[in-house]
Amino acid sequence: MTAKRTLRIYSEEEAAERLARELPHWYVERGWIRRRYRTHSWKGTLMVINAVGHLAEAAWHHPDITASYAWVEVRLRTHDHQGITDKDFALARKIEEVIQWRPEPPLEGTPEKDLRFAYIRYDRPKETEGGTSGGQQG
Repeated sequence: MTAKRTLRIYSEEEAAERLARELPHWYVERGWIRRRYRTHSWKGTLMVINAVGHLAEAAWHHPDITASYAWVEVRLRTHDHQGITDKDFALARKIEEVIQWRPEPPLEGTPEKDLRFAYIRYDRPKETEGGTSGGQQG
């Protein structure tokens, strides 16, 4: 059996500062880091849940998930430390990377304008001061 590691626990203020720098669409609320993903339908919601579930199981770090017809909320905190740790930021970063991934040629991507196939509402690029696209906006 592996000995339990002690991890740094971030205060809500420290976590909010780190999220602002690294994961701007995530936020802190009541001791959790959180992100809501918008989808087009129940099909998209289930696809997001399954992707998050796969990543969580592979990482052996499990979020709380709440879902409705067209959205999924992911909440992370390290249960055995009863707070927000580096594990939470690492898994949030991987979830964000996978859920927001968009294919590039030669891959076509899901036809978002045809609602028979659209499944996730991708964040729109955020305009920076210089007028170029920067981070994500949700």
